[in-house]
Amino acid sequence: MRNNSRDETLKRNYLQKYQFLIAEYEQVKARQHPVFRYVKDFYAHHGTCPQTFLKYYGRYRQSGLLEDCLPQKRGPKWKTRRTCAEIEHQVLQLRRKGLNRYEIHRVLKKENKGNSPSPSGIYNICRRHRLNRLTPPMKEAKRRIVKEKAGELGHIDCHHLSADLIANVHQRRYLVCVIDHFSSIAWAEIVKDIQSLTVMFATMRCFNWIDSRYGIQFEEVLTDNGPEFGPRNSKKKTSHPFERMLMEMGITHRYTRPYRPQTNGKVERFWRTLNEDLINGTHFESIDAFEKELMEYLLYYNQERPHQGMKGKTPVEQLGLNPSTN
Repeated sequence: MRNNSRDETLKRNYLQKYQFLIAEYEQVKARQHPVFRYVKDFYAHHGTCPQTFLKYYGRYRQSGLLEDCLPQKRGPKWKTRRTCAEIEHQVLQLRRKGLNRYEIHRVLKKENKGNSPSPSGIYNICRRHRLNRLTPPMKEAKRRIVKEKAGELGHIDCHHLSADLIANVHQRRYLVCVIDHFSSIAWAEIVKDIQSLTVMFATMRCFNWIDSRYGIQFEEVLTDNGPEFGPRNSKKKTSHPFERMLMEMGITHRYTRPYRPQTNGKVERFWRTLNEDLINGTHFESIDAFEKELMEYLLYYNQERPHQGMKGKTPVEQLGLNPSTN
């Protein structure tokens, strides 16, 4: 039986066809062809697509080899567009911390000034190294995004208190809380409303108390998108009291994703703990009694209460301080 696997008739016919077409095309371009005056007449007569012919003709002009007119495998050649080893190493490091491909893309775009692989390219890197699925250690690293030092990020939020919490007080009260991401050191202030000016002064008192007692000065803070924390129009930031205070103190303001309170989960968890330990099922005789109980609880929370998220450490132990000195 004849073996046709090495029959190069098709290849030879293809090269002869393009050899003839190239010679005729160059005659038309030089206005020396006896029949065709315009290139479009040449294309129509031979039934060839201009884009396809010019692609192969360009390859021939670049190399001078007729073999380059043969059909080639589509797509980039092997390893010609492979991400460089340094960036690939960064992708793997970020992936082991539990970041997804879009988060990795955003980090690399900022660090490498735009020179980063696309999200699909990042996924291919992770799949090649069998990291496309999160392992239990990676999930744990993702769950515990802990800042390296105190003050790198602070969480701020407002909390509504029930109207019947304090006897003989018919006006609703609110809490403004500031909590450090690294150590969970927290402080809260009672306010009568959550207007921007009121929240600004309450936050400033929290900053001063945390700084004077624990020496923590914040570099960034995270809040929701409420009007007490920022204006609707970004052009009016400089006239907003809360934004203006942060600018004067040199603190960067970050916002949570809209309708995603989980983004500010540190302070949301604090509200839950405070309700369970102090507020739920309790009534206070006066504002002064509530302020006293709140202050005592915050001292207990910061200095004596162990936190599961910090493997049983108290906030002052996480901060590296001696609880007895505070």
